[in-house]
Amino acid sequence: MKNFIYSKLTGLILLAGVTLLSSCLKDDRYVDFGASKPIAELPISGLTNFSKDAFTEAGDTIVRQFAVNIASPSIPTTDTKVTLAVDNSVIAAYAKIDNSVSYVAMPANAFVFTDVSVTIAKGTRTKIVSVTIYKNKLDPSLSYMLPIVIKDASGTTISGNFGIHYYHVIGNHFAGVYKWDYLRYNNSSGTGTPTTDSKGQSATLSPVTPTQFEVASGYLGLRYEVTFTQNAGTYSNFAVAINADDAAALADGTLAGAKISISSPAEIVSVDPIAQKFIFKFKVHNNDNGSDRSLQDTYYK
Repeated sequence: MKNFIYSKLTGLILLAGVTLLSSCLKDDRYVDFGASKPIAELPISGLTNFSKDAFTEAGDTIVRQFAVNIASPSIPTTDTKVTLAVDNSVIAAYAKIDNSVSYVAMPANAFVFTDVSVTIAKGTRTKIVSVTIYKNKLDPSLSYMLPIVIKDASGTTISGNFGIHYYHVIGNHFAGVYKWDYLRYNNSSGTGTPTTDSKGQSATLSPVTPTQFEVASGYLGLRYEVTFTQNAGTYSNFAVAINADDAAALADGTLAGAKISISSPAEIVSVDPIAQKFIFKFKVHNNDNGSDRSLQDTYYK
């Protein structure tokens, strides 16, 4: 069994410190920072970070580390015991907010979460814990959620915005990590010697719904939005477009510092759903200097 360790431990610790001034200020229970009491939270969690809680890593076994943090005006002078739990009642509550994907509870044999009782020692703010899931125990056609919540914090206020990790797997056959080749031509024809010819990089096809995924292109990270239909394991009717928000940011100069329009919309060069290989292309025109670019991205297993 492959084992993929997803760990940004240093970043989490640094973020926990930043949270002292950021996430608490955003929390509706934490208005006056200077006069407020400590808050227990899970940095990089909550609805605003829902997409970051998707399990898209390669391999059958995924270990995801996350921080439990005490945000306060000063360093805690006493130990803080925080109780965590998997709370499947969150799934129904989430469905009332967004029902575009139908999630079911992750089966007990598909994950291990033992860090249910965490003690954050006095003089510190953060404790790193982990959860492990086994993707080979899941039905790839179903979407699962594994909500991990702060249940108790020994009297410390629990964050209203950052108290839940909505860990989830969207049942999308094509989601995951792919190899990636990128071609860029500094012309409108897409011929000749490419200015950029990058091969063997990696890219993640992130699930949006069971029949839609998105993936960044090599050109300024513009995202391809790919839709398809599925019927009894057969995949067809593939379509691709550049993410509308990305296209707008490109056109108004926000993204590149110059006003660039998509002169030829994204199109499919080829799709092989069995081999899981996708080739997309599009063209852009710089309205400030009149230059053209032809771009092509290939994603494959």
